Amino acid sequence: MISNPPTPFSDLVVIELGHSVAAPFAGQIFGELGAEVIKVEKRDGDDARKWGPPFVEGASTFFQSLNRNKSSVVCDLRCDADRDALIALIRDRADIVIQNLRPGQTESLGLDGESLRALKPSLIYCNLGAFGRSGPLAERPGYDPLMQAFGGIMSTTGEPGRPSVRVGASIVDMGTGMWAVIGILTALRERERSGQGSVVDVSLFETATCWSSLLASQYLGAGVLPEKQGSGAAGIVPYKAYATLDGEVVIAAGSDGLFRSLAKVVGHPEWLDDTRFTDNPSRVQNQAALYAMLDAIIARQDSAHWVRELEAAGIPCAPVQSIAQMVEHPQTDALGLVQPVPGTGMKFLGLPLSFDGRRPAPRFAPPKLGEHTGDLLPRKDSNA
Repeated sequence: MISNPPTPFSDLVVIELGHSVAAPFAGQIFGELGAEVIKVEKRDGDDARKWGPPFVEGASTFFQSLNRNKSSVVCDLRCDADRDALIALIRDRADIVIQNLRPGQTESLGLDGESLRALKPSLIYCNLGAFGRSGPLAERPGYDPLMQAFGGIMSTTGEPGRPSVRVGASIVDMGTGMWAVIGILTALRERERSGQGSVVDVSLFETATCWSSLLASQYLGAGVLPEKQGSGAAGIVPYKAYATLDGEVVIAAGSDGLFRSLAKVVGHPEWLDDTRFTDNPSRVQNQAALYAMLDAIIARQDSAHWVRELEAAGIPCAPVQSIAQMVEHPQTDALGLVQPVPGTGMKFLGLPLSFDGRRPAPRFAPPKLGEHTGDLLPRKDSNA
């Protein structure tokens, strides 16, 4: 592991009024980059602590992955003394507050951005909402699968003629956490100039629409409603996964030149003179015929054969790997993506960025529930 990882945010204090995935992921990014992140939890903890099995070292793997490099304080937001202590902590120490509580809760408790910035104008406050700050659905809660559905992603995911499916990774939750960080960094830059904080709003729905933006461009620009493509891509052919003798391989021959090379590799140079496949628009219109032929050819050999032959011809390709294969691959190891958590037996995938060749690394373990309450949020009730 590379020593002395970068910690550019070591002068920042982040209060995370967050649970589940979106806000904790935003907090994790700040923590990994050196900020002091104080996670505020209800008495029975973030629900994600129980999202298992599997569990490791006292909590679910999901929770542990999202909450390293944080402190944990237990705070009953409906208890005046607890809430006052939290507000004092924010006023005295916080640079940033991130929250993804249910709509309307922070306002009812005086923990919303407007109220807190009245006490501390330099505060940057980020709402990670469900449907956004306004509109007829603004007060509704939301979760990743709901937003994959409502945001159009699921309608284009899966095989034609089959039920819609959710993308396995929590792309909407984690994407919203990323947009929160981008928004907060923008607000920090403005604060350097003006000395004033601001309220940043991001939401699961807005993130889902962003992930759908390329597909939406087909509808907005040409009135074409995107359809399910399986492992393929709308508007590019051939560009999908194929079954091999022992697995699957994705082939991305996304240009006319690459298609010409592919036709030769699979032993059908005559396709180059077939008017159905002359250029990409023609191949898109005739993809059923082309894919039927390619499916039959690719199925005759194993994945290693096709990767070897395609790479030799300069055609982009990749085997479909399991999570285990990805984690254990030499490329993953060479990049130092799997990182041990100091003082634990846990390992997690690190952030996908490096500075001068150094990747940010976990600094300390995910917190036990309320582990730091006494130090950071002292209260009269010693049993809290």
